[in-house]
Amino acid sequence: MIELALHILDIVENSVRAGATLVRILIREDRAKNRFVMRITDNGKGMTPVERQKALDPFYTTKKVRRVGLGLPMLSDAAERTGGRMTLRSRPQTGTMVEAVFGLTHIDRQPMGDIASTLITIIVGSPGIDFIYRHMVDGRMYLLDTREIKKALEDVPLNHPEVTGFLREHITEGLKAIGTAA
Repeated sequence: MIELALHILDIVENSVRAGATLVRILIREDRAKNRFVMRITDNGKGMTPVERQKALDPFYTTKKVRRVGLGLPMLSDAAERTGGRMTLRSRPQTGTMVEAVFGLTHIDRQPMGDIASTLITIIVGSPGIDFIYRHMVDGRMYLLDTREIKKALEDVPLNHPEVTGFLREHITEGLKAIGTAA
């Protein structure tokens, strides 16, 4: 994967398959500490210690479409190339947390990519799941919580064309307001 947004998409797809009803995505950019943190947390079925170990093996996958599970190993490698690390925590019946820490300005840090399109894909593709996206840049914050949007829209679905257009604009403007390059 060449963009961090695609790593997020891959991890969220795993959360959805694990039965999550709430997925939290946190991005924290700290220029003073030269750190970029990406954390995805879900309330899905979680993993046993054996499953966690297998998830880090590039030749293991539970997906039927492809025969290798490169997502987490590739994310771990991407973080390590910038002097960072990846952490995977999970317990059965509790959920899973994946956190990757990168050197913010390191030449090998992958670009964020089109996070607005990634979030729209996630939200529209999983209408029964709630998402909280929090993006922080040097103390400024953008927050998108689909629970609040659903409450305001009442019976209008999030995949309605006018709603997806609004969401794209909201995300793009919100990220621009906090000074991210996304």
